[in-house]
Amino acid sequence: MSKVEKKQGVTSICGYDADSISLRGKDLVEDLIGERSFTAALLLQALGQEPTPLQLRIVDAVLVTIMEHGLVPSAIVTRLTHYGAPESYEGAIAAGLLGVGDRYAGTASECGALLERIAAGDDPSAEAHAIVSDYRQRKRAVPGFGHPIHHDVDPRVKKLLAVCADAGCEGRYIESMRVLEATLNEVLGKQLVTNISAAIGAALAEAQVPSAMMRGVILVARCGGLVGHLLEEMQRPIAHDLWEGAQDRIRYEP
Repeated sequence: MSKVEKKQGVTSICGYDADSISLRGKDLVEDLIGERSFTAALLLQALGQEPTPLQLRIVDAVLVTIMEHGLVPSAIVTRLTHYGAPESYEGAIAAGLLGVGDRYAGTASECGALLERIAAGDDPSAEAHAIVSDYRQRKRAVPGFGHPIHHDVDPRVKKLLAVCADAGCEGRYIESMRVLEATLNEVLGKQLVTNISAAIGAALAEAQVPSAMMRGVILVARCGGLVGHLLEEMQRPIAHDLWEGAQDRIRYEP
């Protein structure tokens, strides 16, 4: 009686043997180390093909755009985790990354999915109206619009879109963003600022980064920012002040 072969899973990302490591068909040592930037390697590893100059320009710009947000909760958590467990570098970074959510890191992936939907539709305006109607029925804000600080203009948006134009983007997803922006403002009867999440969603879509990957790009960027906060915390600690500040601001009520 012949043995039944077990079905094996397959990955196309990476393999190795005693003498070499292969990444997407490239030799890590000979083809990539010292030959590719981190952004280029990131896109090659995730998407499985050599990135274009347009993709490199835009994704690199997005990584810089969203890397730093100041003392937002994710950075504070990283600093406080290190204060409580200074032996756990990775724990401090991981704790901060767990707090990189919709409120302070943006909703670029959700925006990207909406823009993909609009761009793929036969009638962009009708698709945008359907999206706005759906969000209003669910009593949810349409992602990518409005900002607690930048009420009139998000200064990052203009710059990122300029990078897209300079890189030679087709503009289909940026136009979809404009259609959604106009539709939302028309329905609401007021102007909401287009924030950086919408612009990042449009920019990454122009770079052919799928919406399912966009949150990952944001996390890569914010991880870099948290490394900087952690190094500063080691050199010029403020976590104790943050802790004391929290105690001073919170009153116990039995």
